[in-house]
Amino acid sequence: MSRPPLEVADIFRACGAQYRQTHRCSPEQLAVMDAIEICRTAELGGRVEKCDQCGHRAILYNSCRNRHCPKCGWLARMRWLEERQAQLLPVGYFHVVFTVPEQIVPLALQNKRVVYNILFAAVSQTLLTIAADPKHLGALIGFLAVLHTWGQVLLGHPHVHCVVPAGGVSQDGSRWICPKGKRFFLPIGVLSKMFRGKFLTMLKQALTAGKLKFHGSLAPFNDARKLSQYLRPLYGRNWVVYCKAPFGSPEQVLKYLGRYTHRIAITNDRLLALQDNTVSFSYKDYRDGSKIKSMTLDADEFIRRFLLHVLPQRFVRIRHYGFLANARREKHLDRCRRLLDVAPSDPLPQQDWKERYYSLTGQPVDLCPCCKTGRMIQIEILAPVAPSIDSS
Repeated sequence: MSRPPLEVADIFRACGAQYRQTHRCSPEQLAVMDAIEICRTAELGGRVEKCDQCGHRAILYNSCRNRHCPKCGWLARMRWLEERQAQLLPVGYFHVVFTVPEQIVPLALQNKRVVYNILFAAVSQTLLTIAADPKHLGALIGFLAVLHTWGQVLLGHPHVHCVVPAGGVSQDGSRWICPKGKRFFLPIGVLSKMFRGKFLTMLKQALTAGKLKFHGSLAPFNDARKLSQYLRPLYGRNWVVYCKAPFGSPEQVLKYLGRYTHRIAITNDRLLALQDNTVSFSYKDYRDGSKIKSMTLDADEFIRRFLLHVLPQRFVRIRHYGFLANARREKHLDRCRRLLDVAPSDPLPQQDWKERYYSLTGQPVDLCPCCKTGRMIQIEILAPVAPSIDSS
């Protein structure tokens, strides 16, 4: 794969040192900047490969494997998709999105771990509670939830994408309950109101328990009364919960998951230019018919927006609930398959990374890019190279 003309790493290398000096960064943000800057460079070491037919040589440097890096994670994502494919059921699937109002964004940015955990909890409890209500479905459902924290222009926009199978297991576990009609089987208005109530209640409880800490212009919100006054108008607003068109097939579910689950704030192919200490990138303007437009920001502002979306260390942004919850997933899925009268899926084969790449792409990873017939053989290991020290 050819290198894009411009990468986030190039922006960090050109402008990152100045940004570090003039902005306060969290340890996680600094670690992400460092990782992206040295990804696939000599600093991480690598290997030399030679074609066994034409003699072509190539140097391949190691990846940083940071989940915020635009260049990393492809193989891990493909393996994850393989595992999800084995868990798909022969039913329809819906795509439901829960979004918090913009007033929540500054609160979340100063308390990412707490607020994003509250967001997951409010979404999961809302879906599970309403689905279990006999007035609606009366069943245990299962779903996957993915946190995104950005909009197209990289500003804060926390929302959770959910992939929900159509139907669930009855309360006594004896049958699969199918929803009626092709529309999403839970009422969106009810979901929105319950989601709003649960989120705001949990947020206030977190402040009372001392889990939320505010600083700077938000410091007054350490007083529960002032935070309550700030949040009060949100009770009268409709919180955005919407259901996109249902997926037509399991293949479409996987295609969606491949695009959304391991996505980062911006990919390298959206970067247009770095010049005169500004960064230009493309974005989709959903308010103008999804037209593709370009935006130019000062490099510092681009970096600031990118770093807004660095997650706390070891924070889990893809979670499973209901009969897809990790603890008893296989047992629940076996029951679902029996109730739906479908055979269990075959276990995934044990493969090394080269075999996995071939099974996913149909091409050998060691195929010579020059002669297209030979195989690239590793002939040398390159040790990591310490960065040079500027003595000026």
